[in-house]
Amino acid sequence: MVTYVRYQSPVPDRRGRRIGIFGLVNMLGNRGWLSAEEEQFRRTTNAWYDATYVNPSSVDPAIYEDNPYAAAWFVPTAQHLLEPIPGYLKILAAHNLPCERYTSTSPGRVIYEDPHQVVVVPHEPEDLAKATTLMWLPPRKEHR
Repeated sequence: MVTYVRYQSPVPDRRGRRIGIFGLVNMLGNRGWLSAEEEQFRRTTNAWYDATYVNPSSVDPAIYEDNPYAAAWFVPTAQHLLEPIPGYLKILAAHNLPCERYTSTSPGRVIYEDPHQVVVVPHEPEDLAKATTLMWLPPRKEHR
């Protein structure tokens, strides 16, 4: 039985999505909250990921638009893709933004698959009526 791995927010955003580790760090970077060193790590490591494996959106540009709750999970043979994860976790911890590791043998209905990952639609969408906490990020930092 295959066990998939995902790093994501332990709480949903206001749309009911659990944002993944890359999305969380990218949101901080896009809002101007990263230090120069953190931003350098983000840009360099994101570029490495872009060169190392396929972004499902480049194969199917509407994959996340058509499936707003879809999430990518690493396959167990993609261990080399997990090596930079501690750097992302360090950035998130410095900004007090939680991110947790999840494993599952059945994370959802597979809508995309390649040698490194699967993109799935969860079996059950997040029920925001039951959520006691929602993820919130500060707005863009104003540069003066």
